[in-house]
Amino acid sequence: MVDRRGFLSSFAGLAGTAGALNLAREWPALFEQEAPELPDAALYASDEEAYWGQLRKQFLIPADEVYLNNGTVGSSPMPVLRAIFDGYNETEKMAQKDPEDYPIWGYASWNEFRDPVAAFVGCNRDEFALLRNATEANSYIANGLDMKPGEEVLMTDQEHPGGEHPWNLKAKRYGIVVKKVTLPKPVPNAAAVLNLFNDAITPRTRVVFFSHIPTVTGVVLPAKELCALARSKGILSAVDGAHVPGMMKLNLHELGCDMYSSSPHKWLQAPKGSGFLFVRDEVIDRLWNTIATEGWNDTKIRAERFQRIGSSNVPALWGLRAAVQLANEIGMERIEKRHRQMADYILKEMVKRDAESWTSPDPALRCAIAAVNVPPIQIGEIENWMWKNKKIRIRGGAPSKIRLSTPYYLLRKDVNRFLAAFDEYQTAKNESPRT
Repeated sequence: MVDRRGFLSSFAGLAGTAGALNLAREWPALFEQEAPELPDAALYASDEEAYWGQLRKQFLIPADEVYLNNGTVGSSPMPVLRAIFDGYNETEKMAQKDPEDYPIWGYASWNEFRDPVAAFVGCNRDEFALLRNATEANSYIANGLDMKPGEEVLMTDQEHPGGEHPWNLKAKRYGIVVKKVTLPKPVPNAAAVLNLFNDAITPRTRVVFFSHIPTVTGVVLPAKELCALARSKGILSAVDGAHVPGMMKLNLHELGCDMYSSSPHKWLQAPKGSGFLFVRDEVIDRLWNTIATEGWNDTKIRAERFQRIGSSNVPALWGLRAAVQLANEIGMERIEKRHRQMADYILKEMVKRDAESWTSPDPALRCAIAAVNVPPIQIGEIENWMWKNKKIRIRGGAPSKIRLSTPYYLLRKDVNRFLAAFDEYQTAKNESPRT
């Protein structure tokens, strides 16, 4: 993690720049302020809520705002922000020791960034490529695999557009077939999912693709078992893990998948535009590059060739590394436990309010997302009302689904504030005159 002295000196320099450029007044103040101390581990043992309350101070989200939408994007905390700024402060001096070393990403191994992130998700450096998000990684997978017309990819009906549409493009261009299994809402247990996939596999199935945690309901699918099922039938497994790193512990080797994509800007709260692609070593040579520059066909560099994309944003990688360091410092077991506790609490309270749970009743199949259906409430109306009147951010889906994300720094009082606002909204809607 960046040391405090380095952080303050770089922010002091940036403060001067902000003043010279006539940026908003709050920016120089932000650059100059000292970041809050991380809470002592002993506080967790004595008062968990106070511990998470101290961590809440690491985020720029205003104290009067309740943020329940990490499922879309997380807020990067101060250790990540200061790492990004230090990255810019260092690289933009153009003072690198090697005259061939420039502050651009796209033609280097960047092992100082790959190694800690690969270790965090349980794989080897040579199986791991730094990309910009899960969508880019999913496009590599779909476009990079050789498939013949009529051959099938099997997925769920709850895939994100960034996971589904790369395969739709391949279907339109090359004649492959996209098949879907319909997941129940809620998924009752792991066996139900495995049976659906097993029954849908045919002799023409070549790839099983699914979200580890689908964006629609937030169910934690039995990824290890699904990957084992695919391998037992000689089928490749590709997993969209956009939600997983930073939400729950992840070990890709134990998971047993062939390919895995992710967007750490969600639950790891890394910089936007930082993502990764994992390709199991035995599969790497079967995957074509879909962005071609120097090194695209050099199989000796293994997965590194997939991150050869041309110039991009190195300071974002500084922030990604800092996000991993912060998660390790807090402890992923502790973070995952908190995620589950808060999601269980908000789900229980919403069900008391007659919301229909789309979140699995099996505790193993849920973590930090509670999805509920609340007809006749319209998501667009309540989403705007919550923000404009209560400074509460939620997200959902038409017509009546609310998806509630519970990041570790979300406090019980924040959840209670949302619940009180929900009650107020429902009362007002029920009392409004019928037309």
